[in-house]
Amino acid sequence: MRGEGLDPSFRERLMLVVTAVNGCRYCSYVHAREALAKGISPQEIAALGESAFEGSPPQEVPALLYAQHWAASDGRPDGAIRARVGQEYGSDVLARIEAVLRMIRMGNLMGNTLDYILYRISFGRWGGESTAEAEARSG
Repeated sequence: MRGEGLDPSFRERLMLVVTAVNGCRYCSYVHAREALAKGISPQEIAALGESAFEGSPPQEVPALLYAQHWAASDGRPDGAIRARVGQEYGSDVLARIEAVLRMIRMGNLMGNTLDYILYRISFGRWGGESTAEAEARSG
């Protein structure tokens, strides 16, 4: 199950929210392009990349907030929050939402791992630096 049954623009919003938390530049690029193709405005895409949901459809905002919490908790959301989202959307839709969240998390992990490998084997010339390295450099 890959989130079928969810509106394609809703799936892209969910993916952009998780990607914003996980910081995968590859997924951010791909899903921003897909979001544009699904009719999401550049302004909303930019807002989602900054974890702002003002331009998003109001009926999707609870799921987008849940996606943000889900990603920030490393795929282990608070049970009470998960239950509230299940009440809001129903268990079938919650299962589809979580399938999308798991799928994009795997993509984010692969993209960030690739960046780290490129960074290490190129002695910092390619790929991205890890969060710890960026904090050490700026701090």
